[in-house]
Amino acid sequence: MSADDKIIIASDVVIHPDDLEENFIRSSGPGGQNVNKVATAVQLRFDAANAPGLPERVRERTIKFAGQKATKEGVIVIEAGRYRTQEQNRADARARLVALVAKAAEPPPPPRKKTRPTKGSVERRLKSKAGRSTVKKLRGRVDGD
Repeated sequence: MSADDKIIIASDVVIHPDDLEENFIRSSGPGGQNVNKVATAVQLRFDAANAPGLPERVRERTIKFAGQKATKEGVIVIEAGRYRTQEQNRADARARLVALVAKAAEPPPPPRKKTRPTKGSVERRLKSKAGRSTVKKLRGRVDGD
């Protein structure tokens, strides 16, 4: 994926490359002595609060789902250092951002449909309650007449 490509998540949800900022930092993962010399980990910053490609509902949900990864200003920071190469870490960070925004872009679930218990199930419940009540009453003290 080149840096000029728009990331299309849904018909109305698009991440523009101008909204992304990548900084390469030293990784803490595998790599031997090379890990101390080469900046392979990526820190991807996405300004969700000011992104023109996100509708308001998706913007709010994205920041909410980001949790600790979002700053007070609404910038989402994703750090990826799983792999040994910059390109793999870059793709991983972008994939994680796309997954986050795609989850936020999902439509809300339909409202719950209220149901009532059937007449038979209500009668069975009341009958079993009466049975338990009788059993417990019989556990009482026995009169010695």
